[in-house]
Amino acid sequence: MEISKEELLNPLKHDVKRGKLRFVRNCFPHHGYIWNYGAFPQTWEDPGHIHSETKAKGDNDPLDVCEIGETVGYVGQIKQVKVLGAMALLDEGETDWKILVIDVNDPLESRLNDVEDIEKYLPGLIRATNEWFRIYKIPDGKPENTFAFSGECKNKKYAMEVIQECSEAWDRLISGGSDLRGINCGNIDIPPGENNPPAPKDPSIDKWFYISGGL
Repeated sequence: MEISKEELLNPLKHDVKRGKLRFVRNCFPHHGYIWNYGAFPQTWEDPGHIHSETKAKGDNDPLDVCEIGETVGYVGQIKQVKVLGAMALLDEGETDWKILVIDVNDPLESRLNDVEDIEKYLPGLIRATNEWFRIYKIPDGKPENTFAFSGECKNKKYAMEVIQECSEAWDRLISGGSDLRGINCGNIDIPPGENNPPAPKDPSIDKWFYISGGL
């Protein structure tokens, strides 16, 4: 699933490449995604900006997020999260930040406050994350990805600076200060009175009815 940047209101849709639905390959021992994978709203990795440390331009996408809590999320779910760290994937020559976070409602949330806590309470996850992103495109015939900083996961302070930078880039994009590069920034206003609560539902809809002699 991807955010369709080119369409009005940027809907979530199954990504299509060369006329075929795109799926994430299973690279043993990993099966699918190993975290809840999403994006921060109102962020943009500017392809017109060369990062001073990664030496690569942004990938023209919202900022990617890996939520490492124990509960599997669902498509379109909105989570409030705590930021823990950042990894700088270099994907086909572009900077593609991966921000590691945890759901604020996760049982481990109070113990995880910075990147070193991830290794303490979830040993091996950072290494597995590095491996996952390095190899996930190989089954599609693409080369292995690399990371800036020799694969190091930067700390919370650094991650917050990346988020702030990408938020400011989004501000420039949405206000017309950057080349749209095909991104649809159209928006709509909801007329007053149309944002109404759902219609009430009769309690009998969810009631069990026991049928005498049934089964």
